[in-house]
Amino acid sequence: MLREIHEEFELKYLKDSAAKSRFSKGRQRPEEKCQIRTDFQRDRDRIIHSKAFRRMKHKTQVFISPEGDHYRTRLTHTLEVSQIARTIARALMLNEDLTEAIALGHDMGHTPFGHAGEKALNLLCSNGFEHNKQSLRVVDRLEKEGLGLNLTFEVRDGILNHRTGCTPETLEGKIVRISDKIAYINHDIDDAQRAGILEESDIPKNITDIIGHTNSDRLNTFIKDVIFYSFGKNDIQMSPETGEVMLRLRKFMFDNVYNDKRSETESKKVEYIIEGLYEYFIKYPDKMNYEFINLLNSGEDIQTVVCDFIACMTDRYAIKLYSDLFIPSSWSIY
Repeated sequence: MLREIHEEFELKYLKDSAAKSRFSKGRQRPEEKCQIRTDFQRDRDRIIHSKAFRRMKHKTQVFISPEGDHYRTRLTHTLEVSQIARTIARALMLNEDLTEAIALGHDMGHTPFGHAGEKALNLLCSNGFEHNKQSLRVVDRLEKEGLGLNLTFEVRDGILNHRTGCTPETLEGKIVRISDKIAYINHDIDDAQRAGILEESDIPKNITDIIGHTNSDRLNTFIKDVIFYSFGKNDIQMSPETGEVMLRLRKFMFDNVYNDKRSETESKKVEYIIEGLYEYFIKYPDKMNYEFINLLNSGEDIQTVVCDFIACMTDRYAIKLYSDLFIPSSWSIY
């Protein structure tokens, strides 16, 4: 079978510490293997063909419901993370297929309006809300009308543990975790410059002199640093010097972009929308889409399911639904 040829290739050419699809810890439900694709390749394809993956094209990355064609969305962020992660995995002779699957699935549980939406849901729901846990719930439970995608343990572990403070079991998962940071810090600078919030000259010179003065230079610096510092090690890390510069750059972005006054104003509006939708569907759960009503009928907690429903919304769907529910329509009286 072609799958077995791919599995033999992994065993022969990847590092000993790389995850091998033949030795995966398996799926939650046993199923017949594909004749052509490895288990990790199959997971990647399932994620790409999922509804949650498609919805990310209309979900905020940083700038809420951006009208410009060139601002990042949650989907373009995901693709950039995937490309960075695959480059690192290939250079370190780790499993590129597993890395790609984790990267493509890591943000599928994100709310509309980005982290502002996540913060709002976390405050409303007594069980809390974290997008990494929600991403796992999407692939385990919400996709395919409650059946989930039945992904391998390694992909599910990487999705759940892609946030800072979490520790993935595989090196491939660790690659995605660090690639996520490299991607968002760099493309958020680019988007902030496009929005007129930031100029290149605003970034402290003691940062740009080390990592570069353009988006491509900075990406090149961070990616090469991870590759060369991690080569020969059983871990994925930046060098202490470059890692410290990244922390300084991240702090600069929080001080000057993420916590910008205009961003705070829009985030307040997001809170009103999310809170209004949450309270409405807690009171009228039968008004949710049928797949979420089915979750309730199967015994799921109402707060969890309402969070599921809202988290699955795109920015524009949430705005339209809020408008339909709470903004009066004009009457055409003749």
